Formats: sequence, C-alpha cells, structure tokens
Amino acid sequence: MPPSVRENSLSQEKTASVTVFAGHGSWIESDAVTQCHQVAALPGMIHVAGLPDLHPGKGAPIGAAMASAVLYPHLVGSDIGCGIAVFPIGLKRVVPERLAGRFPDLDRSPEPDDPAWDAVAGDIPAGHRDGLGTVGRGNHFVELARVGTVLDAGHATRLGLTAGDLVLIVHSGSRGLGERILRAHTEVLGAGPAADPAAYLARHDDAVRWGSLNRRLMAARVARALGAEPAGPIVDECHNLVEVRDGTYLHRKGAARGDGRDVLVAGTRGTPSYLVAAHAGPEANYSVAHGAGRKMSRADALVRGRAKHTVEELRRTPVGSLVVCGDRQLLFEEAPTAYKRIEQVIGDLVGSGLATPVVTTVPVVTYKTRDLGPAAQRRDRRRGRGRS
Repeated sequence: MPPSVRENSLSQEKTASVTVFAGHGSWIESDAVTQCHQVAALPGMIHVAGLPDLHPGKGAPIGAAMASAVLYPHLVGSDIGCGIAVFPIGLKRVVPERLAGRFPDLDRSPEPDDPAWDAVAGDIPAGHRDGLGTVGRGNHFVELARVGTVLDAGHATRLGLTAGDLVLIVHSGSRGLGERILRAHTEVLGAGPAADPAAYLARHDDAVRWGSLNRRLMAARVARALGAEPAGPIVDECHNLVEVRDGTYLHRKGAARGDGRDVLVAGTRGTPSYLVAAHAGPEANYSVAHGAGRKMSRADALVRGRAKHTVEELRRTPVGSLVVCGDRQLLFEEAPTAYKRIEQVIGDLVGSGLATPVVTTVPVVTYKTRDLGPAAQRRDRRRGRGRS
C-alpha cells in the first residue's frame, strides 16, 4: 500500500505550508517536523517539503526542500554542492580484501604529478585548491559497489548498467569552500536572509561546481589505484544547493533534484543503495530523498553502537563488504543501525509517486577515512575507544 502523505498546514497568516512525504509506519522524528514548521514561519517562505529521510539538522531540517521568495543561506548549510555521483568502472578480478588495501589516501589531496589530475579540465572554481580530491568526514564516502537487482531494465540499459556491473559511488561536497561561504554570511547576518542574493549565488555556484569536480577527481584517483581507466559519471546530483525556479528560491538541504533526473539514494555501509528515476512535482518542491536518513544522533549512535557492535562487525558488513575506516568513533557513528531502513525510504518515494527504482547497488568496499594501521589501532584499543 502506498504511504499516506502527512499534511501539516499551519493556520497562522503568512505561514508557509508543510508537507512530509512519509507513511504512518515511517520513522520521522517530531523534532524534524518541528524544524520544518519553524522554517515555514520565516518571512517569505512559501512551501516546505519533507522527504522520507527527513531528520533534524543544525538550524534547519535535513531531507527537506524549502521554497521561498527570500534567499536564506543557512537553509543550505556549509557543505554547498555536496552530492552523489556514480561512475562505471571495469575491473577484471574483485577480491574485496585486496582492493581495500589499494584505495588511495583520500584524506589528502593528490600529489601534483598524480595522473588523476587529468580529470580536472579548465579552471578550478574560485581558485580553491585546498582539499580538492578529498572525501571529508561525517557521512561522506567513496564506495566500490556492484549492481545488484535490476528493477527497470529499459532505464538501466539506457544508463549502460546490467546486473553484476561495478560502479564507484562518490559522496562528498565543497569541503572548506562551502564552509567559508556560509561563515562569511553568518558572521554578518546570522541566520538572516542574504543581503545580496546575486553575490551569494555567484559564490554558491562556484561551490556547486567545485563539489562536482571534487567527486570526479576522487573517482579518477580510485579508478587508477584499482587498476582501471577513469570514466565520466552516469549520475551526478547535488543535494545541498539553491535553485532559482519560477521566480522563487528553492533551497535543498539533504534533498536531490527530482524533476526528471536520475538519483542515487544512498543506503548504508551494510545495505544496498537505490538508483532511481525521479519525477517529483511541485508538492514535493521537485525533490526526492538523498539517502536513508539518520534515525540516531551521532552521540546516540556512538553509545548504542559500542554496546551492540564490535569494531570487526562494522568493518565487515552483513552484505560481505569491507569498510576502510581508521577512525573507530566514526565507524560507530556511521553504523548501519544509526540510519533508517533504506527500503522504507524508497517505498515512501514510490508510494508517493516521486520516483521509480532502476537498480540496486551492493557495497564491495567502502572508504570512509584512511586505515591507521595495526600499531595505531593497538594504541586506539588501549585508550578504550570501542570494543574489539
């Protein structure tokens, strides 16, 4: 049965409408819905759409698309241009243990003579080289995955995908550039609207382009390290941005553009992800979910994860994949159990008429941050960070 759409329209004058696209059995925190209404009460807001991965954020909900006559930089946040790209990759032999050890150090930019720089054509947006070609922390990742179930054969064929194909999935954004842009605004105006929308949008657009370039450079680095030729993306969708649409500002924070686009809706390190064909309309602010969405805060995930999981359990997932992550705290914070069920999120998108699944992707190796090596891990254990 399709999920019901939760309508929440406040009656006060000049308050925007709020719609949350989730079934009654879906996990949506009341704090996240409250944040949607707080945003709806801002001057100039028109409509707030909460997607099935909706959860609370810092100052604004994550998993939401917010239309307004006024541009609010804080509704996009600091990681402007963050998104997910999917790249085909050809490998002859897939042994996860061997491939995991061949991932480059994505915590550092590539050396100047690294051939992966060939993926960078033209000028670097804003001339910002710091952090280019790096993944960052939090929920960012680079993943070698295998196409699992084909759910729409015709669409999959148009994308060049068949069951068993390998792809690289890269989730990252504008790193320090986006943070610098937001800080420049908040130091003067806090959570208020942009004083000069055109000037903000020019910097914002640089960050969006930078984020896409960053994903391409990382994909090229990983492909070469694994012994494959780099390829261009078949999907590259940003989910932290402002779009000027029909004379309004459409803010997306953790929401992907859903107007006829292909979107990779990320699962977790231990579950499939779904590549979907999005066809969302105005009620959803032309947007779809970008991932499973957190159901635990990082602090809660750390406490509960240490009580429930071992480090080894989180490095070898239920689907047989490996997680490269030398930061034990990050392992627990990003445990699959900290997220909603991706199947529920996809079911809500489908039931609400927002997307059609095309294929699933199953993790083989997921890179979070470089492995510190046995000696550092032993020191980590002596500090008592996590069970082993």
